This record gives sequence, C-alpha cells and structure tokens, in this order.
Amino acid sequence: MAGSAEMASLEESFRKFAIYGDTKATGQEMNGKNWAKLCKDCKVTDGKSITSTDVDIVFSKVKGKTARVINYEEFKKALEELAPKRFKDKSKEEAYEAICQLVAGKEPINVGVTKAKTVGAVERLTDTSKYTGSHKERFDESGKGKGKSGRENIVDTSGYVSAYKNAGTYDAKVKK
Repeated sequence: MAGSAEMASLEESFRKFAIYGDTKATGQEMNGKNWAKLCKDCKVTDGKSITSTDVDIVFSKVKGKTARVINYEEFKKALEELAPKRFKDKSKEEAYEAICQLVAGKEPINVGVTKAKTVGAVERLTDTSKYTGSHKERFDESGKGKGKSGRENIVDTSGYVSAYKNAGTYDAKVKK
C-alpha cells in the first residue's frame, strides 16, 4: 500500500474535490459530479481503457444503495476498482499505487472561468467626463450619478419661464 504521507496527500485531494463547487460541503463526502471531475482532472479517465461511463458505474457500485455520496473509504474502494482497468500491465497492488499517485496532491482545475479585467475600451466607455448630451446631465462633476433627478425631467411649477432672470421677485415688487 501507499506510504502514510501519500495517503494524507490522497485524503487532502479527496477533501478538495469533495468541496469543489458546493458551499455547504464539509469535505467528508463526495458526490458523483465531483468524483467524475476528480477522475477527469487527475487523468484517471483516458478515453480508452477508462471512460466517463466506467467512472459513473464504479461510483454507483461503491456507494450505498440509497446514498448519493461516497465517503473517503468508499473513495479508496472506487480507486481500487479502477486501478486494474487503468494499468492493465501491473499487478493489483502496483496499479492501486499508480492510481493513488495520479490523484494524490491534485486540486480541481478551473477551466473556462472568466477573469475580470479593464481594457482601454471599458475605461473609455465608463468615463463620465466624456459623456455628452442628455447622458451628461445624469452625473455631477465628480462622476457620481445624480440618481432619479438625473434620469427624470423634473417639472418646474414656479410659474416662470426657465431662462427668466428675475424669477421669484414678483412678491417683492407687489409689496412696494
């Protein structure tokens, strides 16, 4: 069997894959999706001797009848099941050692994850100082949005024309 350091590394890989993509996972149990991801990321599946179907069949075989997850002991049994298929030329123990070395110390790979970055076009499009027309009215000098007052035409009900210079002076003239 594998050394204790390698087994600790194998268990650590099990925990990392068990919690992958699930915020509520404790790392004690692994679901079928994460088991398939582990086999794919660690190159246990090669498309010839072991396919994704084989991985799913082994998962169903080692888990409990009504269970949807496997624990670490069942995980080791599943690797034992796959080992002779993956390494046909080796003995059962050597094959298990080899498959444990494939998995030990590995982490889930994030493929297709988009990284956010700002490019020249994004900066130009979000620079409020370069806005013109009605869009310019929606932001103050510092570039902070004005909120509803920037989006809506607020009606002036004072009774004066918008450009009238002496607005609000009528009452003062009448009192004289």
